[in-house]
Amino acid sequence: MKLKRLLTTVVFASVAFILAACSNQSQSGGKTVVKVATDSDTAPFTFKENDNFKGYDIDVVNAIFKDSKEYKVEFVTTAFDSILTGVDADRYQIAANDFNYNEERAKKYLFSDPISHSNYAITSAEGTSYDSLDDLSGKKTEVISGSNYAQVLENWNKENPDKEPINIKYAASSTGLTTRIQHIENGTIDFILYDAISSNYLIEDQGFNLTVTNVKDSIGGKNDGLEYFLFANTDEGKDLQKFVNKRIKELKADGTLTELSQNYFGGDFVSGIE
Repeated sequence: MKLKRLLTTVVFASVAFILAACSNQSQSGGKTVVKVATDSDTAPFTFKENDNFKGYDIDVVNAIFKDSKEYKVEFVTTAFDSILTGVDADRYQIAANDFNYNEERAKKYLFSDPISHSNYAITSAEGTSYDSLDDLSGKKTEVISGSNYAQVLENWNKENPDKEPINIKYAASSTGLTTRIQHIENGTIDFILYDAISSNYLIEDQGFNLTVTNVKDSIGGKNDGLEYFLFANTDEGKDLQKFVNKRIKELKADGTLTELSQNYFGGDFVSGIE
């Protein structure tokens, strides 16, 4: 009797497993669903237009997975500081949000080959130019906790205890770059450290009367200014990284990445990547 009940339980469990698997496959057309996380608020890399996902990162992802027989892509909007925690929990399989390299991330995540190369830039009031981190001593700014830009400024404060620290205010993850840029105009803060592509794009697109200056300091070594996609450091993440990197090489060789760079950035920020 006990054996009969055990066999019945095993059969029901097997049927449930098979039905669940079939259900998942039918929802994705038999393909593996790859969820790509972005905050949709980092133009021109990622943004929303009439509820449609747009931007350089978005179009690169679409080009990578175009006509794939194995994968189906779904984009998900989430707060910036939830992107990597979502990758940790396997809610998302790719993080695409103008991510730069840092050693802390490299210990935990896998990086794609670089997809663009920009530069750190400092946005400040019109007529005021800062081209070095040393120029920011005693100045006020806003950052998103956990971002590469926050880490750069935090590290400067730690490495320069004899100088007046940069006054760092941590904004909510939902506070977009546009809002923080507006805080420069109204005098709440003195500057924003960000990448040159995004900064110049936003200033021109929104018509702000501000100054954008490239940082002359070397930040981050050989990886300075490079942009990547991130994956979980798992077997599945390694498989996805291998597929993505293969396609990135192909898209760079056939000129697709350069064309997208021209479209979104107004210049070639791809060809110089080694």
